[in-house]
Amino acid sequence: MTKARLLRLSVVLVSIFMILLIIVYWDNVGTAHFYLHTSFSRPRSPGAIPGITAGEDWEALPDVDEFLAKLLSSSLRQNNSLPRKTEQLLVQGSNKPVISNLEEKVRGYDWSTHKDRNSPDQEKLQVERQRTLREFCANSSFTFPTKERSFDDIPNYELNHLIVDDRHGVIYCYVPKVACTNWKRVMIVLSESLLDHGVPYRNPLDIPREHVHNTSTHLTFNKFWRRYGKFSRHLMKIKLKKYTKFLFVRDPFVRLISAFRSKFELENEDFYRRFAVPMLKLYSNHTNIPTSVSEAFRAGLRVSFSDFIQYLLDPRTEKITPFNEHWRQIYRLCHPCQIDYDFIGKLETLDEDAAYLLQLLKVDRLLRFPPSYRNRTASSWEDNWFAKIPLAWRQQLYKLYEADFVLFGYPKPENLLKD
Repeated sequence: MTKARLLRLSVVLVSIFMILLIIVYWDNVGTAHFYLHTSFSRPRSPGAIPGITAGEDWEALPDVDEFLAKLLSSSLRQNNSLPRKTEQLLVQGSNKPVISNLEEKVRGYDWSTHKDRNSPDQEKLQVERQRTLREFCANSSFTFPTKERSFDDIPNYELNHLIVDDRHGVIYCYVPKVACTNWKRVMIVLSESLLDHGVPYRNPLDIPREHVHNTSTHLTFNKFWRRYGKFSRHLMKIKLKKYTKFLFVRDPFVRLISAFRSKFELENEDFYRRFAVPMLKLYSNHTNIPTSVSEAFRAGLRVSFSDFIQYLLDPRTEKITPFNEHWRQIYRLCHPCQIDYDFIGKLETLDEDAAYLLQLLKVDRLLRFPPSYRNRTASSWEDNWFAKIPLAWRQQLYKLYEADFVLFGYPKPENLLKD
């Protein structure tokens, strides 16, 4: 009798656990949007279950991953009628954000609407970019830190740049100083993760900048642990196999120049206290340093580009704290050798790449990529910016960012690395 009761109790507890698991998952993610409906979707055989791709990818899944995938798919069959609340043509045009003349000068904003300039070679371009990335990731003679580790070896806190949109099956790895503000705006509109007076935002440019960079606005991979506990890695792997993954990159040296300009040429109190003050003490031998950025600017006390480069090359920097995301290497932010990205965009071809990507995602009728500021931190500026930087420093800096140059197909800046 006792054994029978224990057996019944065990069955009840297991059933309750499974129900709770399903409820929690669908409450946070949403069953209706688990399968992809983009042109990136992996091919599946006729009659295959929506959301599960037949083939070797799924045969290789561990038991727990396979169980979760089938569990999610069984619920998807009952949710074929999807709400299309967001799938309506969005009204374009919005007042541009208010910015100061100094910010306009430094950032180089251009809020004019740019026409789509889709190149007929966009598909070929993507194939070439992905081939370059995969070849160097597989090349054992080309090494850099963290290259050989697996996805499971990446700590959760290093996955905080992977933003997930479950409504459309999209994962975006954002890279600061590579149009990430506007791509985050796009992700907010697609995922409906932010409301304006109870209604999801429809126009990306209507979203205030302070909300765009608020970490609570986005569902990122590093939040999975808090939501799903020990199942988080399994769910990440399922989404990485099923969702469309993209990132945008930029010439590494130009990105550094852009980061320096926006964080140290503008009055940024946080960056002044955290980074400018130590740089001024260590590399400019200043002692009586003002406590606020406004005081420092009035006194003509500013970090130089040379100070910034010394800071990046100083071995003490990484020992104290990892590079800030604005100058951290892209391979450390997005893990391109551990994550098989479906689309690699570049800031240098932002308008064309953005329009092509939105078409491929089948969301180009929902929104357009926001008019972006023109890239006035051009590659041609590198010679001027690095003119006073010693050759040895330039060579060390290249080694520090070499992986980003090579993986994403940027030519080695030979003119900066030779006398």
